[in-house]
Amino acid sequence: MHELSIATAIVEQAAEIARADGADGVSSVTVRVGELAGVVPDALHFAFEVARDGTALAAARLVVEEVPARAWCGGCAEEFAVGMPPFFWCPRCDRPSQELLGGRELEITGVEPAPAPA
Repeated sequence: MHELSIATAIVEQAAEIARADGADGVSSVTVRVGELAGVVPDALHFAFEVARDGTALAAARLVVEEVPARAWCGGCAEEFAVGMPPFFWCPRCDRPSQELLGGRELEITGVEPAPAPA
């Protein structure tokens, strides 16, 4: 399950971001995961719970924003959903697309620091 190595990297990077911002902990991490990134969101959630244990993210939650795969057909200027399994054939002009607009994302888009203790 490669989601565990991805979750570990997310925890490490989020902890670095929090430290750089002067925070002691993290309450949530938001990631964008493309439909074609090869990452199963449910498996990533499970792996994140394992990877965060004993870190500054021990109580953090993971927010996954799923990004649908979209392609562009240069022949007819149509943008269309690729779907899963991916199908790169334009539904409008019936030609193959050679430009993927989105769907491979795997990025941290937000790290919410934990509230400071009172």
